Amino acid sequence: MASLKASTLLSSCSCSSSNRVIAGIHVPKVPRILSSVPKIPSTKLFEVMKGVSDAIPLKNNVATAQIYDDLYNSATSKATIQLYTILEAVADRIEMHNNIKEQRENWNTLLLNSINMITLTASTMAGVAATGAAGMPILSLKLSSALLFSAATGLLLIMNKIQPSQLTEEQRNATRLFKQHHTQIETTLALGNPTEKDVKDAMKKVLALDKAYPLPLLGAMLEKFPAKFEPAVWWPSSSTEHSRKNISFQFHESKQYHKKIDKNGWNKELEMELRDVIEVVKRKDIEDYERLGNLALKINKILAISGPLLTGTAAAASAFVSQGSWAAIIPVMAGALATAVNAFEHGGQVGMILEMYRNCAGFFKLLENSVEETIEEEAEEREDGDLFKMKLALKLGRSLSQLRELARKSDYCRIEGATIDEFASKLF
Repeated sequence: MASLKASTLLSSCSCSSSNRVIAGIHVPKVPRILSSVPKIPSTKLFEVMKGVSDAIPLKNNVATAQIYDDLYNSATSKATIQLYTILEAVADRIEMHNNIKEQRENWNTLLLNSINMITLTASTMAGVAATGAAGMPILSLKLSSALLFSAATGLLLIMNKIQPSQLTEEQRNATRLFKQHHTQIETTLALGNPTEKDVKDAMKKVLALDKAYPLPLLGAMLEKFPAKFEPAVWWPSSSTEHSRKNISFQFHESKQYHKKIDKNGWNKELEMELRDVIEVVKRKDIEDYERLGNLALKINKILAISGPLLTGTAAAASAFVSQGSWAAIIPVMAGALATAVNAFEHGGQVGMILEMYRNCAGFFKLLENSVEETIEEEAEEREDGDLFKMKLALKLGRSLSQLRELARKSDYCRIEGATIDEFASKLF
């Protein structure tokens, strides 16, 4: 009886489970709908678009279909591929500028040490020739000293012309700016849906950086001793820059100003605040770096002329050195002074300091241009006002409250006719 009950129980369980399975399997047939189904993207396409697709959450089938449509949109796909191509070129330029920076830094060290050793050796020979020690070949010492001073003069002329420390700083700045541009392109790709305008802007920035920081020396090297100090310019020129060049930045009551309020995070107070901040940048930061840059340029010119002049004088005076004469004082003293001048100019890297001032002045000039160009645009086309203000505060090394306080000080000083005693930037 127990066995019969167990078998009955098992049969009933199997029947009930089979009924549940069958109930779960039999589903009403869905009528076929003739429609065009998008092709499934290949593995290579997924690998190329991985950086874009990973950033978009796939919540349902509708979102997935929309992503497929976006991926196969011809304009978006072409812009994305072009941006990836520019990204590869930017990465290659970063490597090139970094390698050349190391090379030119070695130039500065090796040339400085070699020239100073040659100069000191020639000065020693001229001094020994004047002592007239027994058995010393005076003529050979005089000739050797003159030849070494002449070689030092030639090397100094080349070194002062190219300014290796300044070249090194140029490539260092180029590497940093290309890395910054590389990050901007990656951000554009990560946000998705790049446009043809993004491609054109990225291309213009690459070409502007190539022009501002050239790699070759012959024919393309930047002028190391210009007549006047000028800030570095590494951004593409705007089409509206020339039309706005002679327009005053103070036009608070114009009709165009009142049209651009309360849109896209912008309002009258924000525009006034940004104008006051940029006024401080123009009156304090840019003027201060231009003053320092002109001073460094004058010092560099004086040192670049003094070094070869001293070694050339020593080379000429070495030919008149004779036993027991006081003529040896001239080459010895000139050689010692030339060594000190070269150590100060190239060891102190005056050219690098000059390039640093050029880059800082250019940084503030870029801030001024970006704020003016943004305010000149229609409110709907501008970047979000709060985001733009945050970027400006970060570039100046300030918090939002500190930026607001700086604008208030600038406004007060302008009304009172006083000069603000604070720089806009806390970074430089």
